[in-house]
Amino acid sequence: MHWHLYISLFGLSMIKFMFAPFGGPAMKLNFLETYLSCVAGAFVAAFIFYFSSEFFMIRAHKKRKALLHASITNGTPLKYKPKFTRFNKLIVKLKRRLGIYGIAFYAPLFLSVPVGSIVTAKFYGKEKRTFPLILLGICINGAVTTGLAYGIKALF
Repeated sequence: MHWHLYISLFGLSMIKFMFAPFGGPAMKLNFLETYLSCVAGAFVAAFIFYFSSEFFMIRAHKKRKALLHASITNGTPLKYKPKFTRFNKLIVKLKRRLGIYGIAFYAPLFLSVPVGSIVTAKFYGKEKRTFPLILLGICINGAVTTGLAYGIKALF
């Protein structure tokens, strides 16, 4: 068994799930080994970041509040940071257009598993079906991207 190869795919898919399966053919792993390593890594990252997303949101809020308080006490103006950036507008547009299924399926794939899980938890964290939908999306997207990786390998 090639544990170091499995662990490297596992770690890469915790960060960027979309590109991790493309390392499998280069490492001479078969489809199932690549798929299971990548999906397992994405599951672990989704679990960690989905259920700790409230901590990250509270921490960001406290940090913004402390910066505002510090700027008021020092008398220095706080640098304006726009809230309606292109990225935020894109996420809200996708939320309205695709709904819970689109965000839960595609945010972990296209953004990254940590950011996608936090965004999904922020929008739909109160619904019970959100986390299972993330896991289902990871399974389906993992099969598609791993199949694509091995399909490209077969062509060349």
